[in-house]
Amino acid sequence: MRSVQDHLAAVLAAVGPVAPLDVALHDAVGCILARDLVATRDVPATAVAARDGYAVAAHETAGAGLGAPSALPVAHDVLPGGPAGLRLAPGQAVRIASGGALPLGADAVVPLEETDRGAVRVELQRPAVAGQHVRPVGADARTGEVVLAAGTRLGARQLAVAASLGHGRLHVHPTPRVVLLSVGDELVEPGTARPREGAVFETDGHALEAAVRDAGATPVRVGILPDDRGTLREALDDQLVRADLVVITGGLSELANDTVKDVLATLGTVRLDQVAMTPGLRHGFGTVGSDLGADRTVPIFALQGDPVTAQVSFEVFVRPALRAMGGHAELFRPSVAATATHGWTSPAGLRHFVPATVLGSPEEGYRVTPVGDPLAPTVSALAHANALAVVGEGDTHVPAGQVVHCLVLEG
Repeated sequence: MRSVQDHLAAVLAAVGPVAPLDVALHDAVGCILARDLVATRDVPATAVAARDGYAVAAHETAGAGLGAPSALPVAHDVLPGGPAGLRLAPGQAVRIASGGALPLGADAVVPLEETDRGAVRVELQRPAVAGQHVRPVGADARTGEVVLAAGTRLGARQLAVAASLGHGRLHVHPTPRVVLLSVGDELVEPGTARPREGAVFETDGHALEAAVRDAGATPVRVGILPDDRGTLREALDDQLVRADLVVITGGLSELANDTVKDVLATLGTVRLDQVAMTPGLRHGFGTVGSDLGADRTVPIFALQGDPVTAQVSFEVFVRPALRAMGGHAELFRPSVAATATHGWTSPAGLRHFVPATVLGSPEEGYRVTPVGDPLAPTVSALAHANALAVVGEGDTHVPAGQVVHCLVLEG
């Protein structure tokens, strides 16, 4: 029997970041930057107004609001995008919109609400301070500065920086494409009006589709395949062209009618193992490709069809693989040490993953409580859990008060 550590090590050794490529900004969302983004110019390239108002030389407003003459003639209007290089004459003001280039000789902007909003002459309510409401040259980025380091995940704020520097495309590790295949003659789609007797609603594909997105990858759910060797092999042949990784659920029984093991055993480097964990004892993993006519090899996972088992196996093995393929530095879920609120039994020799709720804070400590029966986890229990309590292979009983390592699934 293979240990969890050995199986995870084999998985991570077989995968690596998807080859980087240049993509348009709108396709870079959620991707990992593959190389440093360096500013090729100052942003802004010239000092600009940060507020609508009047550009002035601050020293010429010293008496404003103090009884001294404070009205300045308004010599010009400046709008965003207008040419830079306008010079402010001594003793004058320029009406300026936010984002407009600051005239030469001006060093402050008086906001509209601190004036009488005059169009010919403007009355100021108080003296201006040099630099107020002005964004200086290079406030956002200086030429040659690394504004985003390789390895950064690209979201709205990061794309704003890239766009402000004029980049229409970025060099990224694209999000892995994950093909999901659910195998079983007994499976029917949820929503089927009159399912046949003995039918089981297909759960794994829908759950793993969401899990793949949560891991930062792109799911391609093919749907239900029958327990037929030819159909499964044909589906693999068809899907490898679009897949960076394949996940098959179901069909891993050691009985004669389950076909996944028979098909995968003849392909690539796939091996089927008993892994010392529960839920999730039986696993298939390896790479396929050239033996199916593809021009590259693709990692493939085969997980047991039980929905709880499939989701736990995904969290332990598939999710870290997807994070590595996407170029993420952090591969694993956060974890905390929590005190068990009451005891439970665990099977000997297996690493036990127990759906649980973790409550608390770093200051007060954390408490963990199993959801449902730890020895017979259900889909409902997993739905109400926010963590997996992890019990070591050598522990057969977790007493109340014992500290347990917990994999946090959500906040």
